[in-house]
Amino acid sequence: MFESLNEKLERSFKLLKGQGKITEINVAETLKEVRRALLDADVNFKIAKSFTETVKEKALGLDVLNAVKPGQMMVKIVHDELATLMGGSSVDVNLQGNPTVILMAGLQGSGKTTFSGKLAKYLKSKKGKNPLLVACDVYRPAAIDQLKVLGEQINVPVYSEVGNMNPVEIAKAAIKSAKANGQNLVIVDTAGRLAIDEEMMKEIAAVKAAIDPNEILFVVDSMTGQDAVNTAKEFNDRLDFDGVILTKLDGDTRGGAALSIRSVVNKPIKFVGTGEKLEAPGTYGRPYFRYG
Repeated sequence: MFESLNEKLERSFKLLKGQGKITEINVAETLKEVRRALLDADVNFKIAKSFTETVKEKALGLDVLNAVKPGQMMVKIVHDELATLMGGSSVDVNLQGNPTVILMAGLQGSGKTTFSGKLAKYLKSKKGKNPLLVACDVYRPAAIDQLKVLGEQINVPVYSEVGNMNPVEIAKAAIKSAKANGQNLVIVDTAGRLAIDEEMMKEIAAVKAAIDPNEILFVVDSMTGQDAVNTAKEFNDRLDFDGVILTKLDGDTRGGAALSIRSVVNKPIKFVGTGEKLEAPGTYGRPYFRYG
């Protein structure tokens, strides 16, 4: 998604090529194309409008040095504002607690189970953690089986209770098991639904209350566009999560939810995930934009 957005932004900056200075006219023409590029990427209209207005104010308010070309100055301003829109700086996962308890939330099909495995692998290899994955999706046996397969691939145990349909009991028992077996990280994969419903929200809120997680991560499929923003707001209102995981950014050329969610819920985007395989590349922290 970011590569596609980069290309469109680069084309908009060409309007300033050969210009001797920044003026209201060439800035307006450039930002019209910038806004179009953002909207094509499915960025929320209000956010795209606010973004370009901020860039315009900064561009026209600068005393541009003779040695700096207008195009270069505009690239820097847009780059800095995009970075700010994404959060400004990277925010680590909270690893306090013994064990550290991380609660994964999101709709069905968002990539939550796969990312639980990726996160366990990352924190095991990069942070020296000894993780335990917990299967709390009691409604889909396939989700439990998937988590077990992922656990085998990364040599991480998976806690599950066959026949128990109470995710609160399972999560509490898993934490007790982790303490008994010296595992200092517990990642709880919860059930998702095809859409937000009251039963789902009550259930995950009950899990949160029972285990008091150190970190709640909301996993969202970036291919759902602005629906992802609405879903994030609903979950944040009920859970007050700590960060967002954007998955499947390699599957869509739009994915503007990445540039909208941060502004709507005011929570950092902690990971950007690509690919289904555990070794598939991903980004930790603030995504990187490049131009020129």
